[in-house]
Amino acid sequence: MKAITLGPQGLQYMEHPDKHPEQGQVKVRLKTAGLNHRDLFIIEGVPGPVHPCVLGSDGAGVIEETGEGVSGLAQGMEVIINPCLGWDRADEVPVVPDILGYPADGTFAEYVIVPEQNVMPKPAYLSWEEAGVLPLAALTAYRALFTRGNLKRGEHVLIPGIGGGVATFAALMAAAAGAQVTVTSRSEAKRAEALQLPVTRVIDSTSRWREELQHHPVDLILDSVGPATFDQYFEVIKPNGRIAMFGASSGDDLTIPARAIFFPQLQLLGTSMGSHEEFTAMLEFMEQHQIHPIMDSVYSLAETPLALQRMERAEQLGNIALRIG
Repeated sequence: MKAITLGPQGLQYMEHPDKHPEQGQVKVRLKTAGLNHRDLFIIEGVPGPVHPCVLGSDGAGVIEETGEGVSGLAQGMEVIINPCLGWDRADEVPVVPDILGYPADGTFAEYVIVPEQNVMPKPAYLSWEEAGVLPLAALTAYRALFTRGNLKRGEHVLIPGIGGGVATFAALMAAAAGAQVTVTSRSEAKRAEALQLPVTRVIDSTSRWREELQHHPVDLILDSVGPATFDQYFEVIKPNGRIAMFGASSGDDLTIPARAIFFPQLQLLGTSMGSHEEFTAMLEFMEQHQIHPIMDSVYSLAETPLALQRMERAEQLGNIALRIG
């Protein structure tokens, strides 16, 4: 099968060995896949693995073959893939979640083999491109907002750095849940595009947030940026507010002002990806509110390097898909 692989020669579009599902597994003929920043982190952080690995965590397609012992799934079923492996319950957090796309072969390919519990029926209201970009980003956003962030109707959520898949899903979900939503971006073009989202306000990331939000303090902040914006959070968050952290695009090292945490009794919450339990709840929430992913662009599988370059340059607003089938 054709696949995008990372190996000793770097990233390549090449033939990859085709396999059959083993007991408890299903083989999915992929229609679409989705890009995530995780793909870039793997390319930059793995120095040429000895054995070529197929990249990609997100995908949707049609079941081609089932292994022994698989029940309730059949050839021809349209499915969406949960990329988090072996994480069943929301409160049973693994040290590091196993995710498709490294070291397990992923979705930038014509086929992928996954455990039977990692496929769910594709929501009928979504196109193949929309379904293919949904899993990892929407799951991460759902857990950050609701499981960890405990977002309630009427609260005010701040999402710095609008543009990527998780941030756009979080904005759509928070608005659907009845929250006020403020997003930020350094890019004038992205701020203009973000005005098309169901958000309450859009502000410049480089502005003084205290002045922009002086009459609109924040209950929950979803932080994927880190040091570049972290200091501003304490100027706009309410007492007893929450900061849910799921990324660090500007670096890992933070200086945390202790008094700014304990006097207003803030909560710093780590979050990443999500469980099978939350994946099921996320799909139900998306379908209940008929939420469609924000689609930035669609590339062919062979054009994956171009798609990754677009993501690396942070040019996208929303999700980048690969059309495979």
